[in-house]
Amino acid sequence: MNERFELGLEGRLLSVDSRKVPLYRFDVLVVGGGAAGAAAAWASAEAGVEVALLVKSDLEETNTLYAQGGMAAVLSAADSFEAHVADTLRVGCGLSERETVEHVVRGGPEAVERLVGWGACFDREPVDREPVDRDAVDRAASGEEGSGSFALSREGGHSRSRVVHRGDATGREIQLTVGAAIERHPRITTFARTFVVDLLCAADGRAVGALVLTANGDLAVFSGGQVILAAGGAGQIYRETTNPQGATGDGVAIGFRAGAIVRDIEFFQFHPTLLYIAGAARVLISETVRGAGGVLRDRDGVRFMPDHHPAAELAQRDVVSRAVFERMVATGDTSVYLDLSDVEGDPHQLFPGISRICHYFGIDIARDPVPVRPGAHYMIGGLEVDADGHTTVPGLWAVGECASSGLHGANRMGSNSLLECVVLGTRAGAGAARRLADRGIVDFEVRPPRDRPTAPVGMKVNITDVTYSLKSMMWRQLGVEREGAAMEDASAKIALWVRAVQELAPDEPATWELMNMLTVAQLTALGARVREESRGVHYRSDFPEADPAWCAHTRMRPVFEEGRVVAVDITRKSVPNSTPSLATA
Repeated sequence: MNERFELGLEGRLLSVDSRKVPLYRFDVLVVGGGAAGAAAAWASAEAGVEVALLVKSDLEETNTLYAQGGMAAVLSAADSFEAHVADTLRVGCGLSERETVEHVVRGGPEAVERLVGWGACFDREPVDREPVDRDAVDRAASGEEGSGSFALSREGGHSRSRVVHRGDATGREIQLTVGAAIERHPRITTFARTFVVDLLCAADGRAVGALVLTANGDLAVFSGGQVILAAGGAGQIYRETTNPQGATGDGVAIGFRAGAIVRDIEFFQFHPTLLYIAGAARVLISETVRGAGGVLRDRDGVRFMPDHHPAAELAQRDVVSRAVFERMVATGDTSVYLDLSDVEGDPHQLFPGISRICHYFGIDIARDPVPVRPGAHYMIGGLEVDADGHTTVPGLWAVGECASSGLHGANRMGSNSLLECVVLGTRAGAGAARRLADRGIVDFEVRPPRDRPTAPVGMKVNITDVTYSLKSMMWRQLGVEREGAAMEDASAKIALWVRAVQELAPDEPATWELMNMLTVAQLTALGARVREESRGVHYRSDFPEADPAWCAHTRMRPVFEEGRVVAVDITRKSVPNSTPSLATA
């Protein structure tokens, strides 16, 4: 299979002579300060090189911060690496790559030990909820921050209890911990509120730097012998999402514009339980709530998940999300309801963060049903990387949610992502340090400013309106369920918006974020149209069954002409070490 679709994207969002702006030289550039970016930066710095960590917002404001459930790792005698690997492959529906899965799973205990050594405090038996001492960031893991073994929870898709957590705010604990470790490292310099507009490449195509908008509003260039993208996901392309405002697909979009291949981008995971109250911000209700005994009911009080899967509420997320969506349609309701009345223990103590949020809206989680519905949660596809995290562009690496590593396949298993961030982030950071090509002055490819047409008088683009229209359309036409004609219509609308925004919108961060969102949305729509089957989180009502011929990766290669991405070539490639029998799992 080889198909080509026209795109008409500019190769760069902003064309400037990179030799005429301030230049900051580092050995390695890391874009993104979540768990993946922090692990990569730390590993590079430990190898003895100077690292610049570029963060779009503040260091704490990342997707990692909002992770509630925890991090999966084999830490008990009742568990095994083999069981964790088997669970991950099964949930991945034939698209997970065994070698990557084995490496990440076997790196779990060391990853947890590293976080504890930096100062992370996870719940133990008996549970210890005292605040972590931030002065302990350099202390070796000694168990001082808690007593007894880790308190392990179980989430959907896992056959064992293997998720380490910190109440319902594990992401916050990890983010504060890695942030403190990064800030203390003498060879890491953090640049907060620094927006990476474009990657800069040498004449041979090698990534050697980035054009950024600094915190004081000035343009600058950061050069580096290696560049690591860890810019997170793209949940903001959907109206309903658990992701923070900054999750606009920046990493995938800037990597694609630099020439990197994007893989499996049609697979976007929807979390089945977002707190849904009209007019309020969407808040994730952690899967650990269902793991502790919470059940899903419809407006009539009927528990429906046992009719959809033997594991009921603990089925993998795509199964639960589709079941919730179907029940909402069948009952004509805007949500279903999470019932915690049979949870063993006090829900207020077990889930204090969720309890506080729900209490604000007058909901007592111990007795009141909590309205929930699915929302965009995790971008499974991303920039194609090899086993070390290197993309198809020389000098460019990708880790975390913006990368397609081969771990998650067609459906990410809960709490595997934080594990991936620490294990593969460390590996990529160390690899980038080893492969430094040039620590001196770098010659950037200089492109003249693009020739923009003059807009008719009074003709403007309302960025806010286009952004909202995109998010609403993606939710309707490329959400939990998809269909060919609706996706083709979505592609046409996105193409129109791309043309209008590129030609008429002002050069400012809101425009650049929207262009990144439009890029990821268009690639998602095209990938979903090409994949004429249902697999994992990708469900097509017009092709409801898995097709063995599609037990393969979708690869998208940008086609350049005079500095513009004029088209994308889409091919499929067989999965190494795949298990075709899992295609319909």
